[in-house]
Amino acid sequence: MQKTSEQEQPYRDGDHGVKYLFRGPNIDWGLIRLRPGDSLGAHYHRRVEETFYVTSGSPKMMVNGQEHRARPGDVFRLEPLDRHDMINDGPEAVTAVFIKFPFDKDDKVEC
Repeated sequence: MQKTSEQEQPYRDGDHGVKYLFRGPNIDWGLIRLRPGDSLGAHYHRRVEETFYVTSGSPKMMVNGQEHRARPGDVFRLEPLDRHDMINDGPEAVTAVFIKFPFDKDDKVEC
């Protein structure tokens, strides 16, 4: 068993960005906080499936060149090779949960 707390883990960029709660051995999962004007960064995964669950805000999800407006409660499941980005083009912070499976820390490819 593993146990952690959201308060014990840092965001990648101080008070925003990606916050991993668990990294491996089978899945990655954590939280995303994007300030107005922030984006996750366009990327894809060679063999990893990624799921996003939007908990607050209304980000623009770009998936394979198509724009999707997300709302709290929306879930996006992306297959390997799906190019994607989450963009906060709104006035309030965006928060989301992400899950990546299988665990492969070297699978991300920046676009």
